[in-house]
Amino acid sequence: MGRYVAGDVLLASVRIGGVGERKVRPVVVVMAGESGNLLVCPVSSRPSIDAPSVPLSLDDFARGGLDLFIESYALTAYAATIRTADVVGKKGTLLPEPLAAIREAVPAMHEKRGRRR
Repeated sequence: MGRYVAGDVLLASVRIGGVGERKVRPVVVVMAGESGNLLVCPVSSRPSIDAPSVPLSLDDFARGGLDLFIESYALTAYAATIRTADVVGKKGTLLPEPLAAIREAVPAMHEKRGRRR
């Protein structure tokens, strides 16, 4: 489909928490791997009730955006790896500050940092 980088907001077929059926929903690219796989966080109109969520508004976008009338939330506890073939389209790109907040809240990012030491 294309080349994506951290901060891109895409539409992709994902499962939240690895359960249930796949659904096309917005996701934030947290990290793009060399193999073409993407670490993404799904975006929802509701925050998670039992895990961290990072609020997103139209002001958080450098380019493009979501069809938002209210805040949306990056569900950082449900980060998942997807293939670029799962991507349906691109909605925009986040500014560096909201991307940093999402990265800080993603458990997988902390595990990767710990392994490097």
